[in-house]
Amino acid sequence: MDHGTETGVRTGRTAGQDGGRADPGRIPLAVVVVDRDGLVSHWSTGARRLFGTTREDAVGRAAVDLLPVSGALPEAPQDAPTPDAYGPYDGYDALGPGLETSLGGRSAYPAAGRARIAHPGHQDRLDILWWAYPLVGPDSARLLVLAADAARLHAERGYDDELIERIAPGFARHTELPDADGLARRLPDILPNMGPGPSSRIVAQVLELGYPVLEFSQFDRVPVTPDWGVPRRADRRAAAAPAALRAVAAVSVPAGAEEDLEYAAVRERLEFLNEVSRGIGSSLDLGATIREVTSAAVPRFADFAGTHLRAAVLAGEDFPDGPPDARTVMHRVWVEHNDEPGRWDDTVPVGETFAFPEHTPFYRCMVTGEPVLVERVSPELSERIAGEFEKRDLRPLITGRSLLIVPLKARNVVLGFMVLMRRPDRPAFDAMDRTTGAELAARAGLVLDNARMYTYQENVAETLQDSMLPQVAPRMAGCDTATRYLPGTRLGRVGGDWFDTIKLPGARTALVVGDVMGHGLNSAAMMGQLRTAVQTMAAMEVPPDRLLRNLDDLARRLGETYLATCLYAVYDPIHGELRIANAGHIPPVLVRAQDGRSELIELPTGAPIGIGGVPFETAVVRVAPGDRLVLCTDGLVEVRGADIGEGLAALCESAAHPAASMDDACDTIIRALNPRGGRKDDVALLNGIPADHIAEWRLRRDPREVSRARRLVHDQLLHWGHEDAVETARLLVSEVVTNAVRHTGGRSIGLRLVLADALLVEVTDEEAELPALLEGGRLQEHGRGLRVVSRLAREWGASAQGHGKTVWFEQALTS
Repeated sequence: MDHGTETGVRTGRTAGQDGGRADPGRIPLAVVVVDRDGLVSHWSTGARRLFGTTREDAVGRAAVDLLPVSGALPEAPQDAPTPDAYGPYDGYDALGPGLETSLGGRSAYPAAGRARIAHPGHQDRLDILWWAYPLVGPDSARLLVLAADAARLHAERGYDDELIERIAPGFARHTELPDADGLARRLPDILPNMGPGPSSRIVAQVLELGYPVLEFSQFDRVPVTPDWGVPRRADRRAAAAPAALRAVAAVSVPAGAEEDLEYAAVRERLEFLNEVSRGIGSSLDLGATIREVTSAAVPRFADFAGTHLRAAVLAGEDFPDGPPDARTVMHRVWVEHNDEPGRWDDTVPVGETFAFPEHTPFYRCMVTGEPVLVERVSPELSERIAGEFEKRDLRPLITGRSLLIVPLKARNVVLGFMVLMRRPDRPAFDAMDRTTGAELAARAGLVLDNARMYTYQENVAETLQDSMLPQVAPRMAGCDTATRYLPGTRLGRVGGDWFDTIKLPGARTALVVGDVMGHGLNSAAMMGQLRTAVQTMAAMEVPPDRLLRNLDDLARRLGETYLATCLYAVYDPIHGELRIANAGHIPPVLVRAQDGRSELIELPTGAPIGIGGVPFETAVVRVAPGDRLVLCTDGLVEVRGADIGEGLAALCESAAHPAASMDDACDTIIRALNPRGGRKDDVALLNGIPADHIAEWRLRRDPREVSRARRLVHDQLLHWGHEDAVETARLLVSEVVTNAVRHTGGRSIGLRLVLADALLVEVTDEEAELPALLEGGRLQEHGRGLRVVSRLAREWGASAQGHGKTVWFEQALTS
């Protein structure tokens, strides 16, 4: 039984004790689960009927307020026997502490008893039998309560009042009861539909603490066992029984009972499907959805469930084309069962991929899209099925079992199917089960298709996002960088987070980190647009505050939904300063090399990009060689339910930890702040450039200064010990300085050499027009200088600065 069913209690009385009736009948059972806070987390349909409170009103309320225990029989004395001593106490009708004590969490032992309670629909007080089990485990369930109306024993079984008054709920070792193995197997049917993990833990605890029984005397007790859905099958079996047995059965069924039992069976299946609908689809993660769908059927509806999906569905690809056929590859994606652990692992392993053979019920379900029911797998059918599969013997696992195969469909296309089986000792699947299984599969198919579509969109967005993210160079002039871009949960893994390091003239580096609000394709596409705009404006050396203003204008022109945060910083290693502007982003952390102290850089926050009408300001921060700058997105420091200030404080603390490398620094921060997987973390080591690695000169606008420039470069490179770079550097400097002399109207030209991991050469002049790379003819005397630079330099570029410009190039160094 689960929270949606009304379970029966079989009181297995002897012929002399119940008037000779071999079948003791059914009695509705209420099931309530209480969490560690004393609140009801599960309230079955039987509990609603017994106590008069709906599930919606009960769940989340204090259990002591919902379970009326006034009038309960007295509690056991302090020296009462432990739960290992079975049987009623002398002078007491309750075993162990009272129900109120159990509900209050003040008892670590199981308890059982009787209580007379008021019911809104009855004038007389109800006589309630109850059992309470304290629970332990990683989930929130703390107490399991079973309850039944004792008066139903009189109404349905005909027990006289004296006998009913003697009945007491109690506990017994299940191994001491008849059909002990059967009791242990059927016990999960009493429990709520909470998945195999929690259900197995509760079953183990119930069996250890004591099986629920009804005690008629110290030596006469009968077990409480589930009986949902059985009466209808019992009627069918009775119809096939000999006439004498049918006559006995007819005597024991009151008028109208057959219709009531048929209605109860239908109601139980509807409640089961409702519970399944609430339990599946809690996540758009395809793997989690597969596990939810498969686990929903076990143990309540089946003893084995295996889900198989087409390759396109599992890969999160577009919707499959057409119906499956003999060439369609299926993947066994999940298996759930309540047999002994490992029994199915070798024969039907999860992850196996194959095309199902023709002439099998699995293939018939797959190609027709209709459920296939085999009431019992005969030895002949078992032999035929096993013969279609190589290198494995399925016969011991499927022979004698009831088999139901249901298609998983969406938009009338088969996505896969689910194999359901029941053990031989359990009633076989029937026509009603076939309908129930088909409805279960229909709901599961829609949920799986939703997860497939989401996975498909996620894959497209992720591909788009990955194609737009930069390949950050770990070393730039005066600056080492390391980055981590990690997905969070599957639901939000693709979004608009981005980062960039951009090389600027003057050995400077632009550091950018941004976060587009939202997730999915739209956010990833917007991120690409904003990132391209930042790259373009950075190359034009737009100041930080003006760059954010231009970006804000662009976002508002693109659409009202374009919102993002962005932090833009320019690091100048020569002058030892950071120029930073912020648009609503998480402030960066600066770790000082001198004393290891970390601090949040105080910046004018600014409004997010896309708001409009808010000014941005540039702040200047002095930095020293060896300082570390940490930039991140909000996913690294924001925790649901916690103040963001706590996350920022943790960021400062983790950033200050010593690290052997920049990668180690990133990993330390990620582990400390977001062990479940974070968003974006970017660490820059501001190495600075020593003064003796920089050489600057002013040249006159005179053609004779070209030879002087070549001589200055020659001497400086020899001084730095890079003789092998002299000839190429002289040639390239000659070409760039010659262009500056010929095509500028200013009075002087600047020449600067910066020695880092490469040789950086910059030539500045007072002409704002940028040079163009021309396609020179074979006999043309001019216009070849930049073509030479483009061919021999590792990189080169030009940027406007006010009323002048800078032409620069990098030359690789071999030593």
